Amino acid sequence: MKNKRMTLMEHFSELRRRFLWCVFIFLVAFVFAWYVAPSVLEFLSMPLLKIWDGNLLYNGITDGLMIRLSLSGTVAILITLPVILWHVWAFVEPGLKEREKKFIWPMMIASPILFVIGAAFAFYILFPSVFGFFIELNQNTPVPAVFLPAVRDYLSFAIRLLRVFGVAFQLPILMILLNRIGVLPRRKVIAMRRYAIVILVVVAAVLTPPDVVSQILLAVPMWGLFELSILFMRRD
Repeated sequence: MKNKRMTLMEHFSELRRRFLWCVFIFLVAFVFAWYVAPSVLEFLSMPLLKIWDGNLLYNGITDGLMIRLSLSGTVAILITLPVILWHVWAFVEPGLKEREKKFIWPMMIASPILFVIGAAFAFYILFPSVFGFFIELNQNTPVPAVFLPAVRDYLSFAIRLLRVFGVAFQLPILMILLNRIGVLPRRKVIAMRRYAIVILVVVAAVLTPPDVVSQILLAVPMWGLFELSILFMRRD
């Protein structure tokens, strides 16, 4: 029963069972991801190849294998993440109060949705301008040069940007959580709004490549998310 008090060993046993389920789902997802990895590579390369007519470079004999393993692991983690979140929720839910359940459950749903929105924003809005900036920079060097981006370097750069935007779009979750536990009062956030905007601009400059367009494309939505978060904060 839900209300039955469990012993420490029973908690460990349940935690172990849920962990093994997550590992099993990850392994199944990894096998699936191995077969779709070439399509994922083609999809991730699309923003670059749309604005640049060239070839990507495999500069190592093991590049093909390592790239496929890396992509398979990344896709498997993304597939497994909702399962992990559900098991975490199912494990802690019996010990939560009704008020806490009503608050935490929507946050756990909103978090992956915001991550996907952030990554999609980077992929469809940011990537064309960023890659265009770097292509122009590399092709306009003062010495003769051949622009052949390595596949591993490109994927590492692209995935890092997707991750940065996905995490940056978690700002409302963080602000609302801190507000609900009493650490971040709404009136203080409103009073420090001008300083927060400066901080967001600095964070965007640090997290994005060194061109003004990409920095603005991260700072502006983060500012919008900041303002949106205030609306959902508990009034003092």
